Amino acid sequence: MNGFASLPSAFKRFENFGHSLTAGAYRFQPQTADEIYAVFQFAKKNGLTIGARGAGRSYNDASLNGGGILLDTSAMNRFLEWNPETGQVRCEPGVTIEQLWQKVLPDGWWPPVVSGTMTTTLGGCLSTNIHGKNNFQMGPIGEHVLEFTALLPTGAEIACSPKKNGDLFHAMIGGLGMLGIFTSIKLQMKKMESGLLEIHAWPTKTLQGHLAFIEENAPKYDYIVGWLDTINTLGHGQIHAANYLHKNEDSNAPQNMRLENQHLPSRIFGVMPKSLLHYFMTPFVNNLGWGLVNRAKYLASLRPHTFRQSHAAFHFLLDYVPNWERAAGRGGLIQYQSFLPKETTLPAWTEMLTLAKKRGLPSYLGVTKRHRPDKFLLTHAVDGFSLALDFKITDRKRAALSQMLQDYDRIVIEHGGRFYFAKNSETSAETAQAFLGAETIAKFKKLKKRCDPNGLLASDLYRRIFK
Repeated sequence: MNGFASLPSAFKRFENFGHSLTAGAYRFQPQTADEIYAVFQFAKKNGLTIGARGAGRSYNDASLNGGGILLDTSAMNRFLEWNPETGQVRCEPGVTIEQLWQKVLPDGWWPPVVSGTMTTTLGGCLSTNIHGKNNFQMGPIGEHVLEFTALLPTGAEIACSPKKNGDLFHAMIGGLGMLGIFTSIKLQMKKMESGLLEIHAWPTKTLQGHLAFIEENAPKYDYIVGWLDTINTLGHGQIHAANYLHKNEDSNAPQNMRLENQHLPSRIFGVMPKSLLHYFMTPFVNNLGWGLVNRAKYLASLRPHTFRQSHAAFHFLLDYVPNWERAAGRGGLIQYQSFLPKETTLPAWTEMLTLAKKRGLPSYLGVTKRHRPDKFLLTHAVDGFSLALDFKITDRKRAALSQMLQDYDRIVIEHGGRFYFAKNSETSAETAQAFLGAETIAKFKKLKKRCDPNGLLASDLYRRIFK
């Protein structure tokens, strides 16, 4: 079995990114498609299920498979082709966003869609069909995939593109790794003329003003993202909009595309290692402490201003402080992200944020984005907005928070909204059916039966939302 003749002796416990969920599983780390197939055969023979795991950066149970096997693709991280003339790259699924941008930027290219952290793997990004701060312009990452190959549990290795095996192309991207395992991914990069972006920052005072500003200004920019103070005053926040710089706007363009000018600093003020910062953050991660942090951030944002920032600094905010999520403490954190049509966003957000304040369960971080629809089968996208909310988990408030998030689900569904399977950890099968629709779920299950007739591929998330 190419090194996989028997299960490893240790049954390891794995966590989600927020350290709020855990599950035990056996781990295999294949390096080739043959080794993946060997694991398929082993699982079938021994009555085990297989879940895919890349960097494990999902906020929920997407990369957990309690009692089964986790197929860790992070060792499949080779670049197979790179054409600096066309900007087309083909690589294995374990390649991270960090490896990707560091490969292509020196030649004047950038990934068209990136996550908020550069440590995610491309296999994971496709499995959840990630979106960025430019979803309203560029769509999700799946729209920039030219072709991929995948190994099915049947042993078939297939190639998919928008025109070749199009049904599988649009179902496996965003399909949570439940139809097959990506073995190679071909992507189109975006041409860059500078390593810098020009950022414009404005404050907002009301939710209505926040939404109206994003709606009106998004078409003028390459990226737009908002922050909301979800603790103190409803609607207080800030919006950042960014545009690419062209050669005639950046006199140092070649130098700014050098990798050494993109790396995030490892120390604060050149002194304290950032790896220690989350320990100092912990005392502030409570309603009072984070309320003060949010108020200070809002006051500091009251003056509109413009500045320039590297691509890495603008995109990868989650990497500024290593292990920042551990500041939430022993119970960890979860993130709740909902997507609402533009016509119903304001009343839905108002109801949700008011409810959190009333119950004393505020989110410590609120991030807003503008979105557009896409053609993928299990899509979360709408012509509207998303709101991502971070919640700290404590034993005392766990049950109350779970109930409130179920109430959030009801509010979102009533307002025609949708959810993103890489984030929410409480979405039920009933909620999934309500926003996806019975026809979409039936179509996905039909493809599942075709690609995985023995039901080898599974995860805690899949069992939760599809039973």
